[in-house]
Amino acid sequence: MSKLLPLSIFALYSATSMAHTTQVLNGYWQYDEYLEAHPKQKQLTQELTEVVRGYPTPLAIGQKEPVTISVVYPGQQISDYWIRNIKAFEYRLEKLGINYEINQVFTRPNVDVRQQSLSLLEAVQNNSDYLIFTLDTTRHRKFIEHVLSSTDTKLILQNITTPVRAWAQQQPFMYVGFDHIKGTRIIESYYKEKLESDSRYSVLYFSEGYVSDARGDTFIEEMSHHDNYKLSSSFYTKATRESGYNAAKTAIKKDPDLKFIYACSTDVALGAADALNELERGDIMLNGWGGGTAELEAIANKKLDLTAMRMNDDTGIAMAEAIKWDIEGRDVPNVYSGDFELVTSEDSAEKLEKLKQRAFRYSDL
Repeated sequence: MSKLLPLSIFALYSATSMAHTTQVLNGYWQYDEYLEAHPKQKQLTQELTEVVRGYPTPLAIGQKEPVTISVVYPGQQISDYWIRNIKAFEYRLEKLGINYEINQVFTRPNVDVRQQSLSLLEAVQNNSDYLIFTLDTTRHRKFIEHVLSSTDTKLILQNITTPVRAWAQQQPFMYVGFDHIKGTRIIESYYKEKLESDSRYSVLYFSEGYVSDARGDTFIEEMSHHDNYKLSSSFYTKATRESGYNAAKTAIKKDPDLKFIYACSTDVALGAADALNELERGDIMLNGWGGGTAELEAIANKKLDLTAMRMNDDTGIAMAEAIKWDIEGRDVPNVYSGDFELVTSEDSAEKLEKLKQRAFRYSDL
């Protein structure tokens, strides 16, 4: 198959045009690989993991003045990950007795370029002690390199757990999130368990960037190791429900014999679910990614078949604990990934409720 020209809503790519994870993430350490190569970091990450799962221990020293924190998040999505994350972060800071001032801006993913730029510039000009941002595009990377080389602001990169190899001499303060590769492999294993016969599938990406590479290309590479799974099509979307809907309809029109659709994000998955419902194609399996409130409702209503559910508040708690350790003069791990749990439409309401209590233990308060 040859590569098609971009469509108005999304770009369609053939299976032959997709790079494997080993190529796409070649400039990054994979999470487990990094920890194995850096024993000290592995120990620190393990210690932080235990602290995150436990009860808060207040700050051991006094503060002369509040720490200043700037947050720029792509939080304008159906997925409530980002909003819950910051709520858990602030709740833990308060439980730790940390005096802080926070300025937060929520933008749309990879859309509000001017708003992002102004907010980031303001954070740097104000000499914030900590800046919490993400890394998904080349534009993000250029800004991050500017911060690393020219300011004293400590950078926490959210939603990425794979250190950039080129920054070996000057890494950000911390990478924190739910490792995309781990979550993807949970979903991949479930599909392989349920669909053993010859199965054709489509991949609906996030917008172009790191998240799509880590979630989408990892999935394609893992599935390619088995001859009985065939990639029929793959689409970059605008990371919205509407673009997921349009991409799913096009995928099914192109190949009515699809067995499943792999979606790389919540908004995209819910759009695909709308399309399956409209076309009365309940025979096509569909996953979510992340397990936030909207996805869990869709799973309970049998509109999604499964998801890799993030124990959502882990990363907000981890960031608060890392700042506490830093104030106390302790070493802080470079990377941290929160826990996942597989959730399917076959799970009981009781199981879902227990997972919600664990995942949203602060953000639901």
